[in-house]
Amino acid sequence: MSDRPMISVLFVCMGNICRSPTAQGVFEQLLVNNDLAAVINADSAGTHAYHIGEKPDERASAAALKRGVNLSSQKARRIRPDDFHEFNYIIAMDRSNYEDLASNCPPEHESKLLLLMDFAPDIEVNEVPDPYYGGATGFERVLDLIEQASAGLLAHIRQQHKL
Repeated sequence: MSDRPMISVLFVCMGNICRSPTAQGVFEQLLVNNDLAAVINADSAGTHAYHIGEKPDERASAAALKRGVNLSSQKARRIRPDDFHEFNYIIAMDRSNYEDLASNCPPEHESKLLLLMDFAPDIEVNEVPDPYYGGATGFERVLDLIEQASAGLLAHIRQQHKL
């Protein structure tokens, strides 16, 4: 076990059943692949309480599983006030959820709030779109965006923490 402190990342969308659990799963797989799971952990939450206790959307889980990412152990939860203190990075999937987070974030933790797509500057998309009301291709598109931005996020964390 490393003597480094655990670095923690929280991915946030609205209901915590599509985008943020997908981001958590993709990022956790990246951590395993890069031998960083003992140093960095990930979680996900929603800004709304619509789906507390539910597993990720079946379409999100199926699309992720096709890429070797298993979301089955996750359950939706709503962001808690303590999350602003406990997590080093709080990553919103879109501007709306970022604004919801910012309106509840203590001022001393505002620097932790980030947009996921800011870590994929080569992609001309600023937000991860909500695939909930669309078809299966929307979930594939979300995975494409999350995979690219997660790689950028991990590179950023490695640089910031000298990993």
